[in-house]
Amino acid sequence: MAGRAHTQLEELISPVVLSLGYEFVGLEYLPQGKHSLLRIYIDKPEGITVDDCGTVSHQVSGVLEVEDPIKGHYVLEVSSPGLDRPLFKLEDFERFSGHHVQIKLQVPLNGRRNFKGLLQGVQVADQRVELAVDEEVFSLPWDRIEKARLVVE
Repeated sequence: MAGRAHTQLEELISPVVLSLGYEFVGLEYLPQGKHSLLRIYIDKPEGITVDDCGTVSHQVSGVLEVEDPIKGHYVLEVSSPGLDRPLFKLEDFERFSGHHVQIKLQVPLNGRRNFKGLLQGVQVADQRVELAVDEEVFSLPWDRIEKARLVVE
């Protein structure tokens, strides 16, 4: 579920999470027939508890039930981003500049899809993520990034 449908889910869920006082980190939707999964990541400065996840799950479930953006069965999961926090937005890459990350591209760049290195920053105008891998710096196109997350050091 990419593109417009993913954006629709974010537009529905993000305001609910923010209104409850949490940061909306991002979401993943994994369509797999009757075993589809919608995972929402939330955060707050003091960390996330099971009660926080329950509160957000309850409120988001209500919105999803009314709006019905996902056809069929799915499991809703609300989670903290954890130490290996996923990076969803270009702003996340700016925020965690100087940290080690693992990035997977949708299509290969110079023959490779997987990169692990030190996040150097973001070229906002060009929408590119700068990553130092060993002695080489890669400029990865933002729109080609499939998945990215912090690496626990």
